[in-house]
Amino acid sequence: MHTNAVALADVERIDAFARELRKSIVTMLAAAGSGHSAGPLGMADFMAVLYAHVLRHDPRDPNWSDRDLFFLSHGHTAPVLYAALAECGYLPKDELLTLRAFGSRLQGHPERRALPGLESTSGPLGSGLSQAAGYAYALQYLRPDPARRVYVAMGDGELNEGNIWEAAMFASAHSLGNLIGIVDRNRIQIDGDTEDVMPLGDLAEKWRAFGWTALDVDGHDPRALVSAFALARASADRPTVLIAHTVPGKGVSFMESDYRWHGKPPTSTERDTALEEIERTVRR
Repeated sequence: MHTNAVALADVERIDAFARELRKSIVTMLAAAGSGHSAGPLGMADFMAVLYAHVLRHDPRDPNWSDRDLFFLSHGHTAPVLYAALAECGYLPKDELLTLRAFGSRLQGHPERRALPGLESTSGPLGSGLSQAAGYAYALQYLRPDPARRVYVAMGDGELNEGNIWEAAMFASAHSLGNLIGIVDRNRIQIDGDTEDVMPLGDLAEKWRAFGWTALDVDGHDPRALVSAFALARASADRPTVLIAHTVPGKGVSFMESDYRWHGKPPTSTERDTALEEIERTVRR
């Protein structure tokens, strides 16, 4: 389903989906005793919009030939992707408790062949946009399919990698209108604020300079996100990137905007506190 109009019932459904993602994220990370908290929690709203409203996909037929494709470039945020796949029915929700366990299908970074619904293996930062751009090129020129779209989520700290900008030039040079990027603009990376580590400046203007349509959007507002994705899907002659402004750790007050939660899981006590907060969450 993909539409520009968002009824109240759709907003409520998206919010409920995002709330379940956050609950799954803190639960699986606490069970694993390792992993990344802040990024996945901050991404939950735009991932809910994607998987509950925008993406053309079918959990009953993960390899459906008409599906859209989603690539996760910053693979360490895998918990939010695993949670979304489980919420849609690609895997049992209780399997989320095996995150990072030896022999589990849910490793710290997604492995394409491990789970239905995964389109790529990720890990090395900066590689996801190249993978997505290659697939978008194939869909546009080698096996043309104008209805399908390729989505790729990237971290803002990941934009330090040169490979991202090589792929951005490639996508623009080949007018890949079927390619839609989402930058999780949460302003943190492992060493602190992105603007202290390696300033990114005006990201929208930077992407426009590379030939992309760039849209700034509130990464926690379902209506704004649906509208932005609709504009991106309507693009015919150039790739589009959504600069999704998010709060790292969103929904858990003691994690929000604290870079120390970039790569830290909650304890069992912190999990219980977080779950209580998430359950009480009501849209502003």
